[in-house]
Amino acid sequence: MPTIDALSERLTEYLDQPQIQQVRRAYFYAEQAHDGQRRKSGEPYVTHPLAAANVLAGMHMDHQSLMAAMLHDVIEDTEITYEGLESQFGEAVADIVDGVSKLTHLEFETKAEAQASNFQKMVLAMAEDIRVILVKLADRLHNMRTLGAMRPDKQRRIARETLDIYAPIAARLGMRDLQVELEELAFQSHYPMRAKYIRRAVIQARGQRKDIVASIEETIQKRLQQEGRPGVVTGREKHLCSIYRKMKEQRKSFAEIMDVFAFRIVTDTVDDCYRILGAVHNLYKPVPGRFKDYIAIPKSNGYQSLHTDLFGARDITIEVQIRTKEMDAVANQGIAEHSHYKAVGKDNSESAESSYNRARKWVQGLLEMQKRAGNSMEFIENVKKDLFPDEVYVFTPKGRILELPNGATPVDFAYAVHTDIGNSCVSCRIDRRLAPLSQPLENGQTVEIITTPSARPNMAWLNFVVTGKARTAIRHYLKNQQRHESIDLGRRLLSQSLSNYNASLNDLDASKLEQLLLEADLKNLDDLLEDIGMGNRMAYVVARRLRPDTDETERVKNSSDKPLSIRGTEGMVLQYAKCCRPVPGDLITGHISTGKGLVIHRSSCRNIGYLRDNPEKCILLEWSEEISEEFLVNLDLEVESHRGIIAELATTAAKMGADVLQIDIGEHEGQLATVHMELTVSDRIHLARVMKKLRVLKTVNKLVRQ
Repeated sequence: MPTIDALSERLTEYLDQPQIQQVRRAYFYAEQAHDGQRRKSGEPYVTHPLAAANVLAGMHMDHQSLMAAMLHDVIEDTEITYEGLESQFGEAVADIVDGVSKLTHLEFETKAEAQASNFQKMVLAMAEDIRVILVKLADRLHNMRTLGAMRPDKQRRIARETLDIYAPIAARLGMRDLQVELEELAFQSHYPMRAKYIRRAVIQARGQRKDIVASIEETIQKRLQQEGRPGVVTGREKHLCSIYRKMKEQRKSFAEIMDVFAFRIVTDTVDDCYRILGAVHNLYKPVPGRFKDYIAIPKSNGYQSLHTDLFGARDITIEVQIRTKEMDAVANQGIAEHSHYKAVGKDNSESAESSYNRARKWVQGLLEMQKRAGNSMEFIENVKKDLFPDEVYVFTPKGRILELPNGATPVDFAYAVHTDIGNSCVSCRIDRRLAPLSQPLENGQTVEIITTPSARPNMAWLNFVVTGKARTAIRHYLKNQQRHESIDLGRRLLSQSLSNYNASLNDLDASKLEQLLLEADLKNLDDLLEDIGMGNRMAYVVARRLRPDTDETERVKNSSDKPLSIRGTEGMVLQYAKCCRPVPGDLITGHISTGKGLVIHRSSCRNIGYLRDNPEKCILLEWSEEISEEFLVNLDLEVESHRGIIAELATTAAKMGADVLQIDIGEHEGQLATVHMELTVSDRIHLARVMKKLRVLKTVNKLVRQ
């Protein structure tokens, strides 16, 4: 069991004596605060914060982080307050402790919601001080090491949370050592039988592999000596969790994965890395397309290394990583290495500094995502999507490199550049060629986004974007846009209904409005108008409640029944009925559909026959003269079938300026066939011209508009 004296001895390697004394004082303070408390395993509770501090000491973290690790549970589990900690140990330590504390005093509907809200608070604290996440990860690591004392169901829940959230965060921050241990412990707790069988198979395979690994290691080391290149060659052991993940994701057998032998070469300088790469390529044949240069283009977590796959003797595949000592330290410790270099005053901390800055940038991105997310569950869902380790590297037209998750699209790229670019994106060029916005990006491509001020995000984008930032920004924009459009439509509908009482929105009785808002549990008039625009509340019912004090007969006498003008810019709260496809020039009638807003039909449409005699539910509409949209229409044709009939119909419609979206040819009856066409026109006159041109074709016997 670790003791404070043993920890103090370790800290003499890199901390001053006054700083070590402060860490010791924090320990004794925590020991007193947790006096009488015990862990599930029966040990005194203070052993847990001491173990967490030991984890951080292994990373050479600063004294404030170690003090916070000692004290990280006192706010939650004892009567000590934030103010008490601040007065004793300073604001920085108190803030870290507060960021790490769990949300046990709030009530949540589900455990998933509690986990999401806890993580949301952690992100906010991380934005203030990145050390919060390091203390949290150390706390989680010791909890995983002692998970055996928990009930099996609780073990599985904590292990799942570790695999979903904490191990990917450690990976995202470049902390390989901590990530691997978290994954191994969580895998063994969540999948005990699978871990048992894979471990047994690894032990059996290890004996057969030992001689091969030693032989390859010796061969590479000899070649480096011949070339006069400094480097230490070591074989890399495969971990149970990574073996299982590769078997599952790559659909490979255990034997196929174990047939690949992995080695790491650690050298002194970047120049040596590239020269050693040449030496190993000269020794063994490289596998085409399997070389990756993460030194020139580092991963988003600051990781740098050269990766290459080689064909060895006897059909053996060899994976080799080549990196400098500094790169190796950053690869294993990630952002924690920044603190190490800062503490010991080394100059060669460029990789660590870069890793730290990238981590800060990622946390700032999480903070922006958190502000836009609707709730904590939506936020954590987006963060999970953002924690993929595989990345693609693409270029802006000016040569700037952007890292995106594997499978990212030009829309993800647009939002990565700037939220406003994403919101106004209409199309893109990939390597100077026009491409769909849904096309997955590949390494090395140059992406140019084409924008226009009138553009706006499309709900369909949510089906293919992969980054949390893009998903959150699209949802945020659509929510705000829908609210704005609902309020505007609700205002027009209520004004129309109030005009039947010779009143307007400016004439409303404040007391009546306040009473209605209170009954409806709404905050203000905008919320009421939004409800009307979305179809959740009928405008004529609200108008009747808010009307001036006149009798009902006067309402009928003064009724103006002025139609509502449709401009086509109402957006998501206005829909054209698919059953009759109205276009400007048609007589139209509208009705409010709950949750959808205003649905527009042609007045002759059979689907609103039951509403026509009910003026309370039907809304009189007219087309605005300013409307300039394209409208969908459906045509059914009876044609004499012959080769090229589809091309003939499409060409005729296109010549008249109609955009043909779809043509389906139905059942044949001898030489006759039915054809369904879906096309866009600007108005009824345009449609009439298209239909006239189609009717004069010799092969068209009959043409009707649906």
